[in-house]
Amino acid sequence: MKSEHAVMKGKLLSGSSLCAALISILLLAALLFTPVKFVGVAAADEGVRADLPLGGELRIENRRGDISVEVWSEQHVSVSATVEGTAPRRSPVLIQRTESLLTIGVVRALAGNAQRVDLHLRIPERSRAEIVTTDGNIEVRGVPATLLAQTVSGDIRAEFPNSSDAAIRAETVSGTIFSAIAAPDDVSSERVFEARSGSGMHPLKFKSERGTITLAPTDREQTVATVTPTPDSRTQGSVGTDRRKPPTLDGSATAGGGAGTPGRASDEPLEVDENDVVRIDTELVTVNMSVVDRSTNRGIVGLGQSDFRLYEDGVQQNISRFESSNAPFNLILLIDLSGSTREVVKLIREAALRFVDAARPMDSIGVVTFAGSPTVISRPTTDRRILRARISAIDTVPFGDTKLYDATDFTMKEFMKEVNNQRRTAIVLMSDGLDGSLPSVRGDGSVLPYEELLHRIQEFDGVLYTLWLNTEYESLSDKDTQPEDFDRGHDRMKEIADTGGGLFYEVEKIEDLAGAYERVVADLGTVYSLSYRPTNKQRDGKWRAIRINVARSGAVARGKRGYYAN
Repeated sequence: MKSEHAVMKGKLLSGSSLCAALISILLLAALLFTPVKFVGVAAADEGVRADLPLGGELRIENRRGDISVEVWSEQHVSVSATVEGTAPRRSPVLIQRTESLLTIGVVRALAGNAQRVDLHLRIPERSRAEIVTTDGNIEVRGVPATLLAQTVSGDIRAEFPNSSDAAIRAETVSGTIFSAIAAPDDVSSERVFEARSGSGMHPLKFKSERGTITLAPTDREQTVATVTPTPDSRTQGSVGTDRRKPPTLDGSATAGGGAGTPGRASDEPLEVDENDVVRIDTELVTVNMSVVDRSTNRGIVGLGQSDFRLYEDGVQQNISRFESSNAPFNLILLIDLSGSTREVVKLIREAALRFVDAARPMDSIGVVTFAGSPTVISRPTTDRRILRARISAIDTVPFGDTKLYDATDFTMKEFMKEVNNQRRTAIVLMSDGLDGSLPSVRGDGSVLPYEELLHRIQEFDGVLYTLWLNTEYESLSDKDTQPEDFDRGHDRMKEIADTGGGLFYEVEKIEDLAGAYERVVADLGTVYSLSYRPTNKQRDGKWRAIRINVARSGAVARGKRGYYAN
């Protein structure tokens, strides 16, 4: 069997036809599996419902068994469990939800005779999921927004449509990779496999140090076989030494009382009752903010929980959790190209590329340019190759109108109308602030008045940074832009950042733009998170104003100003 695996793997990863690859996968399944029903699917009305946070961040962790996940079209997470042995009185499932993250796991110590718990979930398409086990298997069917599935010695099986817009990467230290997906030879090896489907907008990563990773296209006409290792397979030797016995099937005649088989008569997943689920911090409100020095506008690091006082509607709240947040962002570059010459656009492109290089790998980046109207150059993606190609293709735009306010409003709406598919969002606006609606600025200006833009920024569920580029020149006639409007442009760019909870940067020369972008990235990386349980427990849909004081001279907290108590 081992030699057949090696031959098959060599064929699959050497670029053979998709047809041959599919045949090989089916042969492998025939040798190892008996068709069984995909156990990760609970009935639509089964399982506990858990609401996903706005940014879609989801972490599923199980150190006591397997995890099976199916992506579905609903907007909530459905959770059920299978327990080996006598089910404990209280569900072993833990659900923790904050404003930015939903965590689902299993208690460390199991009560009674329960030895093992397998989790079965359905998750929304908008999920940005991380799945973690130790020696448990991971099974995924469908394509979430992003996915990282990792295990030490367990196996991973993933199924997704060939037409999915996915960037797929599988890695193993001493295990095996089987794939029915063709991949360029230069990015695939014995231990690494990469493939791209469509635009590659959904990064899917699979890591198993010593287990087998199987990647296959979804075939809805077939049942899905799931490998469950025998108990001996969980005892591994050193890295590179695999002592696993041939895998057996969950529920098969030969499996006996093996791992993953419920200890009670029913093979159905345990229906976790809402009242039995251990829920932690479900009422927490989490505030993400940057703390800056008032005089320099630079981020302040090294603060502790005792440095903060948090108030909701004027009432001081007890901070129950404090941490520096490293959660990923969707970063949207909004670039003003009005009046730019070819030489200036070249420098703008180079600065944007520097921004891409400086951003953290987990941050998604999108790009919008505007003059008279906005143009989406790239939607948010973590694919740096695509980003660089699209930024490098940015060219000059015809001289004419400058609609800064309309473009800003467009960008907020465009990327927040799909907010359920996004992480925390930050817009980084680069402009001289000269909208055509200013008295001496030539051309038609924005339809949206400036005051209305500020109101909409207040409602924007993200953070807005501004980089003011100094384009002032000496006015020689009444037809030129007048000094007072250059000053208005500067002041309004600062006010936009203040209203948007972000930072304001002055860029005196276009050559300094790249450095300003890098400072924005650095400041985004120094964000604090404060969590608290509001003393006002009413959920009346009203606005709750948040104020944060920092016990540091000259320090100002900038970020979320409140929330609606829904």
